[in-house]
Amino acid sequence: MSLRLLRPALVALGLTLTLGPGARGDDPKAPAQAGTPAAPAQGSASPGGQAAPQDTETINKIMQDNEAMLTGRGFTYDPAGRRDPFRSLVDAANTVGKGPRPRGIAGMLISEVDLVGIVQKGKGAIAFFNGSDNKGYFLKVGDALYDGKIIRIDRKTGTVVFRQDINDPRSIKPYRDVTKKLTPAEEGSL
Repeated sequence: MSLRLLRPALVALGLTLTLGPGARGDDPKAPAQAGTPAAPAQGSASPGGQAAPQDTETINKIMQDNEAMLTGRGFTYDPAGRRDPFRSLVDAANTVGKGPRPRGIAGMLISEVDLVGIVQKGKGAIAFFNGSDNKGYFLKVGDALYDGKIIRIDRKTGTVVFRQDINDPRSIKPYRDVTKKLTPAEEGSL
C-alpha cells in the first residue's frame, strides 16, 4: 500500500479512535434526550469540530512512526555472527578463484601435505611437511599454502594448526581451523 493512500486512512482511523462518541456530539455517560442538544465531551474536540491539540500531536506521532517504518528509517539489523540472510546460497558468480596453483608448497592444499616432524629453532618452532610431490618442506608460523596458512605450531603436543580459507555461503566464518598431528612411528616398521 502506498504512503499516499495510507495517510488519509490512518488520519481517519486516528480521529475515529481518539474522538469516539465525542465526534457525534454524544455524551457517553448520559443518553441524549429528545429535543435537547448534547454538550460535546470535554477535551475530545474543540467547538469547531477540529481535533484538540493533544489529539493532533498523537496523530502526528503515529504518522511519523508509520512513515519511518515504511521508508526503513529507525530499523537496524544485528547479524550477531549469523550469515547475511540476503546473500544467495547458490550464487556462484561472486566466487573469486585464486588462479592457477603456483609450484612448490605454496600451490598445495592443506589436505595434500603430511606432518612429519616439528623442530625447535630458537624461541620458535618449525614444522617439517612431506608434500604431494614427495619433497620435504620446512614451514614456520605465517607461511602460506594454497588454501590457508599456519597459525600455530606446538612442539609439546605435536600439532600444527592451519587457518583454512573457505568459500561457503552457509558458514558463519570465512575460515576454519584445521589441526594436523604427528603420528608416532609404529614399532617394527623401521
